[in-house]
Amino acid sequence: MASTALLSGCAALGSDPGAQGAPGQGGHGGHGGPVDPQARLAAEHARLVAAARHWNLDEVPLRPPAPPARKPKITARDGFEVDGQEEENLPPVFTTVPTRQKVVFLTIDDGAEKDPAFLRMMSDLKIPYTAFLSNYLVKDDYGYFRRMQSEGHTLNNHTLTHPYLPGLSYEEQKDEICGMQAVMKRRFGKAPTVFRPPYGNYNGDTLRAAKSCGIKYAPIWDEEVFVDHWEYREDDKNLHPGDIVLTHFRGREDWDGTMVDDMRRFLNKVTREGYAVARLEDYL
Repeated sequence: MASTALLSGCAALGSDPGAQGAPGQGGHGGHGGPVDPQARLAAEHARLVAAARHWNLDEVPLRPPAPPARKPKITARDGFEVDGQEEENLPPVFTTVPTRQKVVFLTIDDGAEKDPAFLRMMSDLKIPYTAFLSNYLVKDDYGYFRRMQSEGHTLNNHTLTHPYLPGLSYEEQKDEICGMQAVMKRRFGKAPTVFRPPYGNYNGDTLRAAKSCGIKYAPIWDEEVFVDHWEYREDDKNLHPGDIVLTHFRGREDWDGTMVDDMRRFLNKVTREGYAVARLEDYL
């Protein structure tokens, strides 16, 4: 495989993915002059090769294209609408972003497992992702998610207590969603505009409540990845351009593996199939 040659060719970098790829990588050469852009790109690629090897990936993950200059129009997936969807301009529920680019979007739910190795892995590999947080699971360590946010990842709303929302009244649903908006603003500096209903279950009251709380989008997912397998919404059981992929903050107490193992399975598959991981909010 091409990646094998790259890995062996960059062995001199060592297995530390945080190591500098070349002297003066920060912008100046050893004599104070500017670094050739091609040299900088080569050094960054070498760093990513070392990171892929360090985290035991099959290949270096593909880099996503630049965010679209014109955002795609996001509408509710057919069959996922509620009464009044268009008339009331309710947040659309969707599983795939309309794009022809070979990108997928990684989303991670709830916040139960707080694995520092996961943060290091995703930082080393520069993989973007979106976290949907529930307060009852993140309140014991907001700092973990602030670190995530500081590295450019987006934190979004997944309710206060992760209930089955259609079983609640409108006011109860509003308390769950708006209550989490207040937590997000207080703890992370911003109330998000993106919300995922727990379990992917919702009704008209859910979307009306979400809109009243400042929510504009309600993405769910097209595939879900676990440590040991994938699950698919579509009968073809394939990835598609713009698909939203779900996983969870989980560890060995729930899975036969760690979040690093889960991400290795995810990244190996999407890279093997020619997909890059893009940032969901760049398309919204």
